[in-house]
Amino acid sequence: MTRWLNFLSFMTAAGCMGVACTGNIGPVGGLAAGGEGGAGSTSGADVIPPPATTDAVTTTTGPEGAGAAGGADCGGSPDDDADDDGFTESLGDCDDCNALVNPAALELATVGGEGGAAPEPVDDDCDGFADNVPAPCDDGIAIDDEDPLNAARAAELCKMSSGPGDWGVVSAAWVMVDGAPPPEGEEQRANFHLGHGILPGFGRNVPPKAGARLLALSSGTARQQDDEGFESPVGFNKKYEGEFPQGFPKDPHGCEGLVPAKPSDPTAIEITIRVPSNVRGFAFNSYYLTYDWPRACNDFNDYFVALLTPRPANLIDGHILFDDKKNAMSINNTLIDVCACEGGPPCDLDVRVYACTSGTSQLLGTGFESRAGTGWLVTSAPVEPNQEIKIRWGAYDAGDHELDSTGLVDNWVWLTEKDETVVTTPVDRPAPAP
Repeated sequence: MTRWLNFLSFMTAAGCMGVACTGNIGPVGGLAAGGEGGAGSTSGADVIPPPATTDAVTTTTGPEGAGAAGGADCGGSPDDDADDDGFTESLGDCDDCNALVNPAALELATVGGEGGAAPEPVDDDCDGFADNVPAPCDDGIAIDDEDPLNAARAAELCKMSSGPGDWGVVSAAWVMVDGAPPPEGEEQRANFHLGHGILPGFGRNVPPKAGARLLALSSGTARQQDDEGFESPVGFNKKYEGEFPQGFPKDPHGCEGLVPAKPSDPTAIEITIRVPSNVRGFAFNSYYLTYDWPRACNDFNDYFVALLTPRPANLIDGHILFDDKKNAMSINNTLIDVCACEGGPPCDLDVRVYACTSGTSQLLGTGFESRAGTGWLVTSAPVEPNQEIKIRWGAYDAGDHELDSTGLVDNWVWLTEKDETVVTTPVDRPAPAP
């Protein structure tokens, strides 16, 4: 999975032209390539083919090794499971010769192979239709929609599971960052819901990475400056507190003596998902903006979290959003790059030095002007086929109700390559000046 981080999705050039490809299938590069208006991250200008040596199964290349539409005869009776994928012909397996083709599989776009030969389309999910990859599902959702399933749709988690044996979203709920229910008081609950928004973009220069909307979660208000309900991120007091999520607090690398304060004003969403049978991982885009700049290594620095259950085997907890030094997402993260300072870049805050190669134009219209952010990132993590997982995204203030932070989430993509590594890397970041 991690080697895909240097390559862009090739679905458009290979077979998604004219097809809604926001079923979000393929290498992590599909997230890196996404941009303004990029439904499913399939802009033809962003296409670079993956290396020929990869063993990823990100697309279907025809009946050879992939199972042609209409089925294949592997011998035995209709009640035999010849490919050991949990489905027999009697249970709807249209190709019992291939474990990647069955009713619990993700539909993959068929692409051509070497030589330009047109392969026969494949019905990966055995629904009777080949290459019917899902269309976008987040157009027209209101900014203040309180249905958590619509929040999932804003991140391209479109398909609902109909029950065991069927992949997709099982449930979604608004929660605190530790998984507890939202506050009960009428004013506090109203403030809680101002902490999430389904936005057509964030400011003037941060469009969705896929579809028409992105999901925003904030310790303040998840709104743009011109949106109803916007409060300045200099500090919006929601008047409630929370508890640390599992694995927190985390001491940032190089911030000696820092004692992270307990969560204030948290807002989070938890989504339960059943994994497709032909999937080995997932990835998503995120973007963190903080009003803490330039107050690094402070007890009151805010956090944006992403927690996966069950936890990946090589991590001590389920937190999957961190930099190369294992810093969780705060101003103390090395991924902060949308920033500026007098005399910079780079920007030396005494306790940390930031390259700030992206400048601050992405902050226009966000309320975070003259503050800082990461730019778009891509996070990938492993899962097991048919597994039920939970992903919890959330933002919180630390110890007070001042200097808010907002996290953006978009463009969930299923990955079919096996890799145990969890990694977050920048997307489209300028190179530092020599």
